[in-house]
Amino acid sequence: MKDKANKNIITNLSARSPFAEAFRALRTNINFAGLDNPLRSILITSAGPNEGKSVVTCNLGVVLAQTNKKVLIVGCDLRRPTLHKVFDINEHVGVTNVLINELDPAELAQPTDVPGLSILASGPIPPNPSELVGSQRMKDLISRALEKFDYVLLDSPPINIVTDPIVMSTLVDGVIMVVKSGATRYENAREAQAKLEKVGANIIGVVLNSISMSSGDYYYHYYYTQENEGKKNSQRIASL
Repeated sequence: MKDKANKNIITNLSARSPFAEAFRALRTNINFAGLDNPLRSILITSAGPNEGKSVVTCNLGVVLAQTNKKVLIVGCDLRRPTLHKVFDINEHVGVTNVLINELDPAELAQPTDVPGLSILASGPIPPNPSELVGSQRMKDLISRALEKFDYVLLDSPPINIVTDPIVMSTLVDGVIMVVKSGATRYENAREAQAKLEKVGANIIGVVLNSISMSSGDYYYHYYYTQENEGKKNSQRIASL
């Protein structure tokens, strides 16, 4: 992990830091949310760009792996990939190679410094990302990955920018949406939620990212609430 982009990865911080604690709380709440139906494949997305979804995905992968689980993070942003920068891995081999050549994702997954955590980078940027991620081969990729890994996390593009995450949301057990404090506009978040609900995605929660550390009630107010409005289900998982 050499790139400066990994400065927010919890393995570089104290295990007792509020940042690390927040992700452990997120891990616990996901486990509780999947008591009856385990959530093994999870899409992490956001309404817009630069809201912290990749940082959340990477740190969630780390804390899941720390429980002696095998975790695969899949770089599904085939337009502006970032995972290779975070983990200092080869960006030219990954998802697109698996989809085009029908390869085993476990064979192209790259190990990280975190025991149990592997990364399937995006691979070469294709001319038709939406067609690839919406194909039967993408569904097969997730299924084959689940044969070798306990958890598969999909790092996707923003919902309100491209259609890719909306399509992929129907292929996974659950979706987590990242909202950035002071940056994500309410109407944009609602629009993203509506798009996911329209295709029947299982929205398991929202992560409130970039809470000010200067406030008196920042990291340690983890919450997990469930509100039902008819058929609507809203779960807040953690604040980071």
